[in-house]
Amino acid sequence: MQEIIQYLEDQADKVVQLQSGLVSIPALGPSNEGGGEKEKADFLHKYLRECGFEEIIEIHAPDQRVECGYRPNVAAWIRGRDTTRTLWIISHLDIVPPGDLSLWKSDPYSLEVDADTLTGRGVEDNHQSIVSSILAARAFMEQGIKPAVNLGLIFVADEETGNDYGLPYVLDNRRDLFKNDDLFLVPDFGTSDSTMMEVAEKSMLWLKISVQGRQCHASTPEKGINSLSASAAFILQLEKLHEIFPDKNQLFSPAGSTFCPTKKEANVPNINTIPGLDVFYLDCRILADYSIQDVIKEARSLGSDIERKYGVKIDYEIVYQQKAAPHTDPSSEVVQRLARGIEKVYQVKPRPQGVGGGTVAAFLRHRGYSAVVWATLAGTAHQPNERSSIGSTLKDAQVMALMAIDDQTG
Repeated sequence: MQEIIQYLEDQADKVVQLQSGLVSIPALGPSNEGGGEKEKADFLHKYLRECGFEEIIEIHAPDQRVECGYRPNVAAWIRGRDTTRTLWIISHLDIVPPGDLSLWKSDPYSLEVDADTLTGRGVEDNHQSIVSSILAARAFMEQGIKPAVNLGLIFVADEETGNDYGLPYVLDNRRDLFKNDDLFLVPDFGTSDSTMMEVAEKSMLWLKISVQGRQCHASTPEKGINSLSASAAFILQLEKLHEIFPDKNQLFSPAGSTFCPTKKEANVPNINTIPGLDVFYLDCRILADYSIQDVIKEARSLGSDIERKYGVKIDYEIVYQQKAAPHTDPSSEVVQRLARGIEKVYQVKPRPQGVGGGTVAAFLRHRGYSAVVWATLAGTAHQPNERSSIGSTLKDAQVMALMAIDDQTG
């Protein structure tokens, strides 16, 4: 164990080298006007082979929107003493666009190194965990030590734009890779103090709400029906959803369900016209005890009051919904292995927690696997000047390695 930790403490140069290569390949999905992840997958496949991985496969999800015709998912693993079980560490290949380039202090596709800090698009989301997982496996190979169980790495496509070509495709088409008692770590969310182990998620609902009135000149409002006024009243009315669904679960922060009006579409282009159509969106993060359909039903009921009062017609469209997956038991083996590794490496007391946002761990939990989400992250994903820490990358790799070498059970 000490040999593994010592090896990983000395790999800062490999962090920079690998991050530099990854950052230079903008793996954007076609929904983000990119060509997909093939170039980055090819780069990693070659790198893994050079590291000594002998077992590497690619699972191609067909997608005619990209030139090669598929979205690549890469899996690689090393054998442990117990070859019947695998600790899988799942990261993603794709990134989001850099956004407004004027907000960046450096080229987002060229790694900037400043002492412990790395800056570039993707360095945190999700390159840091890609690098940590590769270094953890490489430590075993270069030290000639077998982990207690197989150590498997999966690099999936399409995490940023829906996951249709990523982990769900892998789970559906290569079920032979996974066993019921395998362990799953998804290092794609976490806090800077290393303490949060995500074991539960809320259900998600994105609702598009279209309020139809009647357009007219603003100087003669009696000739129209102001859809914006009705929308504003409806937005305030939707606050009542918090009273209708009041339950709390202290595993989460915030502990209750949330119902937030967010995106607002443009209505009329000029000031002196009363809009006949107004469109806004509602983001709902719902505790698993509540039904998504019940939330929609209650939202419609509140909308009926607005329709009667303002004379408008309201239409509803489900943009996205995902029922909460079963929680991972905080006392499960994968959570306990992770907790022991965090305590040893970071000298902190980790805690299991739920989150409102969705992660790819939900796809594992829906299929009955115990999965935990954890990493030590600066919290700059999707931001200009996205950054990560070399030290956290190496320490996270130590935690991953300790999970694989831990002979204790939860």
